[in-house]
Order: sequence, then structure tokens, then C-alpha cells
Amino acid sequence: MRHSKRVFGIAALVGFALMSAPVAAADGADDGFVCLFDGKTLDGWEGKSQFWSVRDGTITGQTTADNPTKGNTFIIWRGGTPGDFELRMKFRIVGGNSGIQYRSTEYDDFVVGGYQADFEAGDRFIGILYEERGRGILALRGQKVTIGEDGKKEVDGSGPTCDDKEMLASIQKEGWNEYVIVAKGNHLVQKINGFTTVDVTDNQKEKSRADGVIALQLHAGPPMLVQFKEIQLKLLK
Repeated sequence: MRHSKRVFGIAALVGFALMSAPVAAADGADDGFVCLFDGKTLDGWEGKSQFWSVRDGTITGQTTADNPTKGNTFIIWRGGTPGDFELRMKFRIVGGNSGIQYRSTEYDDFVVGGYQADFEAGDRFIGILYEERGRGILALRGQKVTIGEDGKKEVDGSGPTCDDKEMLASIQKEGWNEYVIVAKGNHLVQKINGFTTVDVTDNQKEKSRADGVIALQLHAGPPMLVQFKEIQLKLLK
């Protein structure tokens, strides 16, 4: 039983199935994408209310000197545990580090572990694939990696997945950027502003995940603010 204050959308109480949870077709288009956030409420999402809110049409996570988080904390989408999908959203960050969890596992007290599309206010970790509470960094930005059954990582030597300088130049500091995550089978691809930042094939069956929760991270540490909007999901066949 969790005793912390929580933000819990009404829809999550119903125990709805994945296809009934999304708000609506994205922009009314018949492209298979559905919106996971209505821009007004946190219906369908759950996290600690002292950190997560809706502000200016965005899901907003914030810590301050007077209201820090002791550990990384997450707001979790309660619409299902998708496996093969394309996930799109826009994000902005002021200070600190954050990330988008996918195919992840929920632990107690809004702690999540699993694949994370990482980003930060700086330049070092933005775009990498990190496994929260797991194997750590699976691929650095620009890498195409194959993870063997034994967990050994092999980096493709044919060249980077994107031009690093051009990718970093595309980042709007404290402004809006776009993340796209495509997960199909054991193949994971992450893109920021159209640049493929990582391309990973995960063959380590005992560690990889075929499905799991989607969540957004607020990182422990100095005060920070992170916002998300236009969150769209398309299930892949």
C-alpha cells in the first residue's frame, strides 16, 4: 500500500484496456496514433502530486530547493503495457536530467526500471539509451549496438547513426524538442528532432523486455523542471 500523495486520473480507476485509454486520435488523423494526454488533466496518469501537475497544457514535473525528491520519481501512464509501438512526444527541460521510460517495470512508490530514452539540460546524455535500475548505458548517442545473449555489447563500426554536432545544434535549450521511440521485437530506435540517436538490437533474453509501462522521469538532484506535451502512441503489428 502506497501512502504518498498521488495524482491519479479517473480513467485509471476503471482498469481500462489499452485501446480505450487514449484520449482521441491524434489531430483527428487516421494514421493509427492516439493521444495519451488530453492537455488539461492527468486522467490516465499517476504520480506524486507534490511533483507532477498540468501547467500550460503540459505534463509538468518540478523539484525545488524546498521540495526535492529523495530518489528518481515517475509519473506512469495507466493505459496498458504496450510492446511493439511508435511513441512520439515533445519535451523541454530546465536543469537536471529526465527520460522517457518504455517497456518498463513498476516498483513501489512510483519507482520505475527499464529502457529509458534519456535527455538532460546538458549535452552528455541526451539521446542515449539507458536501462534504469538495470544494465545502465546500453548505447551512447550515435551508436548502433547489438547486445548478445551473454550481455556483451557490440558497436557497429560502419559509422554513427547521426552527425553529433548537427544533432546537438538542433536542440532548443529550455525550448521544445521532439522525441520519437520505435520498439519492435528486440529492435529499439530513438530519434530526437529527426536525428537517429541510437539503434539497438537487444538479444539478451534474460534482461530484455518485450512490453511494459510507459512513464516520465523526474530526476533526483538539484532543482529542475521538465515538461511534456503532444504525447502520441501507435501500436505496431
